[in-house]
Amino acid sequence: MNFTKMHGLGNDFIVVEGERQLPDNASELALDLCNRFFGIGADGLVYILPSEKADFRMRIINSDGSEAEQCGNAIRCVAKYVYDNGLTNQEEITIETLGAGVQKVQLTIGEGNKVQTVRVDMGEPILQGLQVPTTVDAERVIEHPIEVDGRTFAFTAVSMGNPHCVIYVDDAVNFDLDTWGPKLETHPMFPRKINVEFVTVNSRSQADMRVWERGAGPTLACGTGACATLVASVLTGATDRAATVSLKGGDLLIEWNEADNHVYMTGPAAEVFRGAL
Repeated sequence: MNFTKMHGLGNDFIVVEGERQLPDNASELALDLCNRFFGIGADGLVYILPSEKADFRMRIINSDGSEAEQCGNAIRCVAKYVYDNGLTNQEEITIETLGAGVQKVQLTIGEGNKVQTVRVDMGEPILQGLQVPTTVDAERVIEHPIEVDGRTFAFTAVSMGNPHCVIYVDDAVNFDLDTWGPKLETHPMFPRKINVEFVTVNSRSQADMRVWERGAGPTLACGTGACATLVASVLTGATDRAATVSLKGGDLLIEWNEADNHVYMTGPAAEVFRGAL
């Protein structure tokens, strides 16, 4: 098994191509290979597969063996991989995802004819409470109270093909992710669990975000989470429709376009090393 280790702002993946379909033991492989002490180490295992609907298809298995519907950092890594390795020579491609359908990707080519940044059309956000999904039957779930271990938070629910709850705090950078992240991820209000973003808005054009990812725990970055953060911040009146979301691993530029209602994410991806098992 040949693999390439890649990351998007520190959110790292084991990328594999050449398979015709997802292996039956993909979950077991992810558990073993993503282990940072006894395996390669990663937040997820990503397969690049053929698609009947798009140029490529990706499937993402989290480090706990569960499957993610979508991942903004992973799709940037896949886009860089297919161009840098000669699987396409097009600077605009499409990638099929499990939960967000076919997404359009625009590549910026830099030094050495390698992909420098990737702009992804992340599609329209889903805001209806039951569709995110949450147990809240409302057209939009904005600043809704949720109680955990005697503490009450207010969350805004957004799906970017995968579920997110965005919570505003005084200091996202130093927030206690390890205590509150897992408790919110598995809260009964979220029937398929949820990704949790803790956010501090510093200006109309910039916000700090820290994330507890469903199935992976604390990660250095989350592309769909950054998109959900921007959408929630527009809904709550905290930011403009385009802003920089600063994560532990770096910055993403997110725009919620008013004309087509699509969210666009721009950021880097990087190859770390290659290997074989």
